[in-house]
Amino acid sequence: MEAIVLAGGFGTRLSSRLVDRPKPMALVAGRPFLAILLDRLVQSGCTRVLLSVGHLRSVIMDAFKESYRGVPITYVVEEAPLGTGGAIQKALNFCREDCALVLNGDTYVDLDDAALWAFHRAGNSAITIAVAQVADSGRYGRVRMERRRNAEYVAGFEEKGQSGEGWINAGVYALKREFPWPRQVAEQFSFEKDVLAPCIESLRPLAFRHTGYFLDIGVPEDLDRAEIELAGR
Repeated sequence: MEAIVLAGGFGTRLSSRLVDRPKPMALVAGRPFLAILLDRLVQSGCTRVLLSVGHLRSVIMDAFKESYRGVPITYVVEEAPLGTGGAIQKALNFCREDCALVLNGDTYVDLDDAALWAFHRAGNSAITIAVAQVADSGRYGRVRMERRRNAEYVAGFEEKGQSGEGWINAGVYALKREFPWPRQVAEQFSFEKDVLAPCIESLRPLAFRHTGYFLDIGVPEDLDRAEIELAGR
């Protein structure tokens, strides 16, 4: 099981907290947040990690070097920002398996990665999207799902701003290495806005429901939550 971790973002909204480190290296209970994510991958049976790095990448590379808890690490370097889409597209070129997990380096999703991997391999889709149930979906935007025969698919995305409980894109994917990218995309592009949203009908992403813990540390108040809720993980 291979996993791509997107760890190249600038962390603009956390700039006052980060100073000399990229967002995935934000300290949570004295440990880099990225180490907590890597622990989960190791526990799930991941056998190789590809870290997509860019901004202040030397901080990550110096901390983790060539392996973590016996799992090899390959660094995929963004010399210039590629966006989530460009980063995934580049990292897939370094994969060895026929599919890979993809997750954001600033989000903790307490799902069963091995189950997601197996679910995706058993399905007949280019991509499976983990969808998480949250108490307030306003910050993220909801996903629409529909059932066809014996499978459930992500059918569309709704705009941010709708408060209340709902299902959201958790930012964790399983996708084929030979992913059907749109023919015309810029070098820097968003996976969510430039690929998933306009191509949702042709992609027909499988939905993998997750009702457990979800936390995105993208804003200071949620980084403070992580300090308490992820301590000891």
